[in-house]
Amino acid sequence: MLHTFVALVSDKPGALTRVASLFRRLSINIVSLTVGESERADVSRMTIVCEAPENAAHRIKASLYKLEITVDVDEVGRSEGVIRELCLIKVAAGPKEPNGLHSRSQIFELATVFRARVVDLAPESIMLEMTGAASKIEGLIQVLRESGYTILEVSRTGRMAMRRGKHTSRVLKALGTSGTAGAVPDKAIDILPSDFDDN
Repeated sequence: MLHTFVALVSDKPGALTRVASLFRRLSINIVSLTVGESERADVSRMTIVCEAPENAAHRIKASLYKLEITVDVDEVGRSEGVIRELCLIKVAAGPKEPNGLHSRSQIFELATVFRARVVDLAPESIMLEMTGAASKIEGLIQVLRESGYTILEVSRTGRMAMRRGKHTSRVLKALGTSGTAGAVPDKAIDILPSDFDDN
C-alpha cells in the first residue's frame, strides 16, 4: 500500500541523499519525493510517498527519526490531510494536427471540465497546468490520449501533503493565538476531531 510521510529536515547539504539512502537500505521503493522550503528558514519539508506493507509505517518513521537531520515526521492518511499534485501537460495542437485549429477549442473545453489552466499557447502546442489529486490528473491525461491528441511532454511534481487542522505550538504562535486569552492548551494542540470521545 502507499504511505505518505511529511518529514521536516535540517536544510543541510546531503539531506536528500541521506533520506534516499535510508529507503534504499530498507528496500522500500519511493514512488514520489517532493522537497521544498518550509515555514522555517533552516528547515526543508519533504513529502515522501512510498510503497510498503501496511505494518511498515512505524518502522519507516522510527528509521527517519534516527537521522540526525530529522526534525519531525508525520504520516498523513488520505482522509486526514490535503494531498495535491501539480502537473504541466504539453499537447500538440497546430495546423497539422487532426481537425486543425478546431482541436484547440476542444482542448480548451477539456481544460474547463477538469479545471485546468492554459499557461502557454504556441503555434504547434498548448500547455495546460493542473493541480489536484493524482487520479484527477491521470484522468485528464487518459482523456487526451483517448481523444486522439498527441501528448508531447508531461511534468509532475509528485504529491504534496499537509494534515488538516493539526497545529503545532509554533504554528499557533505564528497565527498570534499562543499565549493569548482563549488560546488552545499545548496538550490539546495535536488532538484531531477523530480522537475525541463520541459522548
